[in-house]
Amino acid sequence: MKTIKISLNSIDKVKSFVNDVTKFDTDFDLVSGRYVIDAKSIMGIFSLDLSKPIDLNIHNEATLDNIIEVLKPYTVE
Repeated sequence: MKTIKISLNSIDKVKSFVNDVTKFDTDFDLVSGRYVIDAKSIMGIFSLDLSKPIDLNIHNEATLDNIIEVLKPYTVE
């Protein structure tokens, strides 16, 4: 499992993020404080505090480089 920080601070970013992660046949979890939700659930994402960066857990080591490349527009350094 790999964890990266992402920022989803607009409705358009959330929609494009969900479209991007649903292309992969792997599990993604978003972690904000004590809440853990499925990153492929647009309703779940909107239940989080999107004003600050969120941890994204990627549960697939095989295609990790490809996933990280696709998710680059959302990552926070």
